[in-house]
Amino acid sequence: MKKLLLINGPNLNRLGVREVGVYGVETLQSLESGLRQFASEHGAVLDCFQSNLEGAIINKLHEADELYEGVVLNPGAYTHYSYAIRDAIASISVPVIEVHISNIHKREEFRHISVTAPVTAGQIVGLGFYGYKLAVLALLGEEHNG
Repeated sequence: MKKLLLINGPNLNRLGVREVGVYGVETLQSLESGLRQFASEHGAVLDCFQSNLEGAIINKLHEADELYEGVVLNPGAYTHYSYAIRDAIASISVPVIEVHISNIHKREEFRHISVTAPVTAGQIVGLGFYGYKLAVLALLGEEHNG
């Protein structure tokens, strides 16, 4: 059974109350429980982690290299300026799929740049929680296509 990790970055613990016009009314807990169930239905185990702290996300990415076969990552605002998270992604051998609930390319100009995307296996934006499911499917497909 493939083991995957979901990492959500800063402010995603505020899903359901933060900018509901952009992020919707569902909570982080509903995202995690739904995605765990989805992964299980597709023969995988999904562990979930959320932190508002850059260093904690970096440490989790480092751990992922030895414990998981793939990572779904929403780095939140760190997407746009954290070269440290970028370097952590580049330093591990497991594939990372970057996910954003909103379409970052339709928002404020500073959000159009992702410093992390160039070192990921792919990026999914603007599809809400469904984008996380697509990332899980992509990581599971890597086993068959890679």
